Amino acid sequence: MLESMEQLIRDLELIPSGSVVLCAVSGGADSVCLLHALYHLRPRLGFQLAAAHYNHQLRGEESDRDADFVAQFVSLCCGAQRLPDGVLLPPVPLFSGSGDVGSQAKRLGTGVEETARRMRYAFLRHAARESGARLIATAHTADDNGETLLLHLARGSGLRGLTGIPPRRDSLIRPLLTTTRSEVEAYLSYYGLPHREDRTNLDDTYARNRIRHQVSPVLEELYPGFAARTAATAALLREDEAYLSAQAAQISGQAVPSGDSLSIPAALIGEAPPPLAARAVRQLVGRLNGGDQDCSAAHLRSVVRLCREPDPSGEVHLPHGLSARREYQSLLLTRGEEPQVPADTPMALPGETTAGSWLLSCAPSVYGGQPQGPFDFWLSCRLAPSLTLRPRRTGDRLRLPGRVEKTVKKWLIDEKIPRLRRDCLPVLDCGGRTAAVTGLGPDESFLPDPGQPAWHITAVPLAPAGAGTVPTGTPPPPG
Repeated sequence: MLESMEQLIRDLELIPSGSVVLCAVSGGADSVCLLHALYHLRPRLGFQLAAAHYNHQLRGEESDRDADFVAQFVSLCCGAQRLPDGVLLPPVPLFSGSGDVGSQAKRLGTGVEETARRMRYAFLRHAARESGARLIATAHTADDNGETLLLHLARGSGLRGLTGIPPRRDSLIRPLLTTTRSEVEAYLSYYGLPHREDRTNLDDTYARNRIRHQVSPVLEELYPGFAARTAATAALLREDEAYLSAQAAQISGQAVPSGDSLSIPAALIGEAPPPLAARAVRQLVGRLNGGDQDCSAAHLRSVVRLCREPDPSGEVHLPHGLSARREYQSLLLTRGEEPQVPADTPMALPGETTAGSWLLSCAPSVYGGQPQGPFDFWLSCRLAPSLTLRPRRTGDRLRLPGRVEKTVKKWLIDEKIPRLRRDCLPVLDCGGRTAAVTGLGPDESFLPDPGQPAWHITAVPLAPAGAGTVPTGTPPPPG
């Protein structure tokens, strides 16, 4: 067992020479085996070792006895070690912590198992910083990997879910992942090592325990070596997944960040093979969500479909408060709030006025013949003595300078302004007539002649990027 464990560590470079490793120890058979094995391997692999135990306070005095057992085991079995060449390795230090998982779960309204996991790993990360460890070793075995694979298969999973437990994820390593539970038991028996039994592991109300006690033994009886072969299969699938993910990264890597948003040509997703398209979307979700790529297959399919369909507009709501929007040739993934529709608001002449997600500024000026833009334009003071900001309405019409008159709706479509943003662009209304539309520009009938007094109006978005940003197909505001 030590040989296969050492081979896994060397093959995958799980523990570089000179590392400090923090071993998580619950007191159960797997974690006791892991700690003891790492203790014996540290001189051969050249790393330092520390141990950590977290008391979840879920089983009263039994939990306390587990903590006492771990402290005694580390003291008696992981002390200073004299090597044949006379070098003395220091004893393994133990870092202990505890937390009331049950009370925390009630307070947060979360499941006990999930709460325990979060609190345990938060403690382990803290203990790793205290010990100077960059690696945290946990005692997941080949049997755990097989159980995870079966659970994912039963629930429905793609290739990513069938890769099981990875040998390494960030700072977490699993040196026992090719070791079966029977090998762990044989190791403990050989060295005469005690361990604690967690009675919750016998409770078959948990799905994993039922698979462990009722399903896996049958498969092992029918196909001896099932757990080891499952671990090997998972390793092969991980290689396939890694290759596909690398190919997808070439697509998702072309996304352009802007605030809390990512923009990418929709065709890059829509024309990619399905396995790459879905993975690229998942990677984009991870980039916006601090690395967490959690997203259902249904969500991924919906976003890919958004990129493939001819409709240039559409939206898909994703987990973690994210949304994916099709905006003509682009796909926008954003955490920004929904663009705000402006309410009817008198415009300060002169001054600044907020309308939904936009700030419009007005200053008196003398028009000098400057070009009229969609966000920076001049209106005649005489023709527009007062203005009201409002959302667009059915029937609104606009004649841009030197162009034909159209409905505002037709202008917005022709200028490829995304449908989800059209109602959020303030209309400048003068006595029931459309004097200008933010993002399109002024109506020709309200233009001042050169040398005449005019209102110089500029519009800038207020909302975070992705919510009320400058519409596609139009130039940005000045400055």
